[in-house]
Amino acid sequence: MNSEVSQWLARDPDPVTREELKQLIDTNNRSEIEDRFSSRLAFGTAGLRGIVGAGPNRMNRLVIQETAVGLGRYLLAEVANAANKGVIIGYDGRPDSKQFAEDAACMLVALGIKVFLTEKVAPTPLVAFGVTQLGAAAGIVVTASHNPPAYNGFKVYWSNGAQIIPPHDTGIAATIEVAASEALPVMTLEAAELQGSLVWLNSDFYTQYRDALTGSTYLSNHTQPQDISLAYTAMHGVGAEMAEALLKDAGFNQVYSVQVQREPDGRFPTVNFPNPEEAGAMDLVIAEAQEHNADLACANDPDADRFAVAVRTESGTYKMLTGDQVGVLLGHYLLTHAVPEQCLVGTTIVSSSLLEQVAKSVDATYFQTLTGFKWLTNVAMQKQTEHSQFLFAYEEALGYTVGNTVWDKDGLSALVAFAQLTAELSANNHTVWDRLEAIYREHGLYLNAQRSIALDAGSPPIGDTLRADPPSCIAGRKVMITDDLKVSKKIHADGEVESIDLPASDVLIYRLDDGSRVVVRPSGTEPKLKCYYEVIEAMSHEDTIEHAQQRAEEAMADLINKHQASL
Repeated sequence: MNSEVSQWLARDPDPVTREELKQLIDTNNRSEIEDRFSSRLAFGTAGLRGIVGAGPNRMNRLVIQETAVGLGRYLLAEVANAANKGVIIGYDGRPDSKQFAEDAACMLVALGIKVFLTEKVAPTPLVAFGVTQLGAAAGIVVTASHNPPAYNGFKVYWSNGAQIIPPHDTGIAATIEVAASEALPVMTLEAAELQGSLVWLNSDFYTQYRDALTGSTYLSNHTQPQDISLAYTAMHGVGAEMAEALLKDAGFNQVYSVQVQREPDGRFPTVNFPNPEEAGAMDLVIAEAQEHNADLACANDPDADRFAVAVRTESGTYKMLTGDQVGVLLGHYLLTHAVPEQCLVGTTIVSSSLLEQVAKSVDATYFQTLTGFKWLTNVAMQKQTEHSQFLFAYEEALGYTVGNTVWDKDGLSALVAFAQLTAELSANNHTVWDRLEAIYREHGLYLNAQRSIALDAGSPPIGDTLRADPPSCIAGRKVMITDDLKVSKKIHADGEVESIDLPASDVLIYRLDDGSRVVVRPSGTEPKLKCYYEVIEAMSHEDTIEHAQQRAEEAMADLINKHQASL
């Protein structure tokens, strides 16, 4: 361990983290040193994400440099003409993000790879857009998205504009390991600019993204936008300037930004947790909406790839829509406006099944993937055909992509699309709540919930236990079908077995006789089980939405309580 620490100190270019490590050594803080040096921050399909600090198990300049060299060498080996195609790099508003982006750029140009570097902070969707717009070999965004202030991250896009998936994640990780044991190349940004291998992406690039969305057929429904008012927050992130510009382009002139949260600030001073899903995170934008009696209270997360919304109710209060409700509303809206060839929509195995029913009702093509947007967009590219073009995908964790301008979740296009949906409904004297109720009346009220269950440390893997003794009933409901994604089999109660076209994953999905669904996904790193529940409540003509909602919530509580007790 001592030699590893000494080698680290000799390689680390940052006086701040060198001093931090020396302090740990001087105070003989062995547990902290062990935590930082016992392993390396793992590079996976989301790239890197972790707490900023000294050591290989933290986010810092040296880890970024080694990661960039590993990525660069992998690109040179795997992508034809990668050096000339180049890599686009953007970054968010966290304190270290600009420095980390410049460090990554220096490593890549030193390897002979052209770099396109944003001149200022950039929403994550802009970089995903830039990969295909510029024909780059890859893209990098330095961002920790909606994680707490202590974190930062290094997100990677492949040349198709989507997040990396296997085998590229393990391939890049292996080359990073090699880079971490070798001398790093050296080149300054100034030298790279002089030789033409560094290109600064200025306002023209941001305008290209803005023009692409404004000109998108999916965002061209301008139905009395001037009648809709909305409050907006960037949540101390990087979305405000572009969000306001796109809404202005679409004709929305009653937009009220939360000023204290408008500018990038990686300390996130007005929220406990900069995630729109967290309790209290939407308080200021809802207060802004109340002040102006706005129709919507909208938020992007700090890197603007996710979208959240609270909608004014009949009583004048504001109620948050779930990610599934927004996804189904957007999916229904887009499908009912698209030309017949634009009919491919999808979501993940833990998101609501309602989008599938909406798609069936309009003869659209539906697909389902493992959890994560990397799967949604990569699979969409594989599945689309000339007569079935990709239209929309979402995941329940507030991620949506509208059309194929960006092959990743994009909270900015989702914001515009949802505002346009609201404006069209308003022009016809309807509300978002009216539309949601109409969808429920046609297909049933779908209610979804998630719970994590802590398991005893040292207990056998819960997935194996469930497979060894599969349940025939859950909460008094008969298990009709079990999807076991570990073996890619759909097992019916009568013994019939079908294959499942999804990558192997330690996930079990139980489909019950009343239409309910339970998904269990064991954690691979700790004794914990993630459980996702869905209940469906039919609605008669005499039913009120309140009564149906109450029945659904009672059924959900019963399902969760009895299922958790059985574990």
